[in-house]
Amino acid sequence: MIYTVTFNPALDYVVHVDALKLDAVNRSHDEAVYYGGKGINVSTVLKNLGIESIALGFVAGFTGKEIEEGVKKIGVKTDFIHLKEGMSRINVKIKGQEETEINAQGPYVSDDELAQLYAQMNHIKDGDVLVLAGTIPATLPSNIYETIMANLRDKKVDIIVDATKELLLNVLKYKPFLIKPNNHELGELFNKVLKTDEELIEHAKKLQHLGARNVIVSMAGDGAILVTETNEIYKMGTAQGIVRNSVGAGDSMVAGFLASYLKNHDYLESLKWGTAAGGATAFSEGLARKEEIEEAYYRL
Repeated sequence: MIYTVTFNPALDYVVHVDALKLDAVNRSHDEAVYYGGKGINVSTVLKNLGIESIALGFVAGFTGKEIEEGVKKIGVKTDFIHLKEGMSRINVKIKGQEETEINAQGPYVSDDELAQLYAQMNHIKDGDVLVLAGTIPATLPSNIYETIMANLRDKKVDIIVDATKELLLNVLKYKPFLIKPNNHELGELFNKVLKTDEELIEHAKKLQHLGARNVIVSMAGDGAILVTETNEIYKMGTAQGIVRNSVGAGDSMVAGFLASYLKNHDYLESLKWGTAAGGATAFSEGLARKEEIEEAYYRL
């Protein structure tokens, strides 16, 4: 089974305006609500590709109930922990001539509720896959990724980590199956600006030396580079299209890669599907559907 963890899920309220004006009344011409959070995004795209997963994490209040019910309507199985206090976030994303986001803080998680999540991790068994993605809310311990991975190190569990900076560096010792920094995040890890493919590959290999098994470096419109644990290096371009959405493309890449890899264990083919899924979401208003991913795949 695949498990995804979203520590701080949200309702993403997307509002379209012609142009956002400060200190004025702005009227939208279109709105939509999406069930947000990087782990939820991965589970949703996996479902769109016909792969089952279970979404884990914390929800609270009436917004948390809406998130849970909405994710279930999509067809994703959930096992969220219901918090006693607060409410899950509502993030506002304003799309006009430019894109502006207001992301809320999220509810408080008590020690007892955190212990429930750790107990859930005990049910993960050999052969399962765990996706840990996104930043850690201020109400949770900064080492929560490390604690989860340390508790699973004696099991044969493939763990995918999509995180940045120290949060990523600190878990490499637990040998995650896959990490996915973008080119800018990779440079930040080493306090450098990486400009060429050769530099990106060199520093991706440095992350492997620190423990990562496979490294995808995403490069937005320039595609992606994969450095594998079997010493293969692949580069994939992008399908052409009009970018409409910047939310969830990286999560879609993870889902597309994982869905393909579980079927055929072919790294190049998995990179192609991951790149197609990421691009298809970028070309869509929301997370890409299967037919949109397939279309992008055949345009690569």
